[in-house]
Amino acid sequence: MGFTYPFLSDPKAEVVRRYDLLHQGGGPKGADIARPVEFLVDPTGTIRWMNLTDNAAVRARPEQVLKAFDEFGGKSAQ
Repeated sequence: MGFTYPFLSDPKAEVVRRYDLLHQGGGPKGADIARPVEFLVDPTGTIRWMNLTDNAAVRARPEQVLKAFDEFGGKSAQ
């Protein structure tokens, strides 16, 4: 498909647990799921901004992400 970046498959939720992002019972029929989270990571690998929720339907709005990006010195194309 031409992707230029790696994908992570985590069927046993090992990475989700390592980062403390498991939402026990938060999925359909009480299944364990990953907590929704968005990260902005700088070129050194430092997390500069994070939006973490307990609700699978809640995500950061684009304007929130762009504001956070601008605040840590990025340049957004607004």
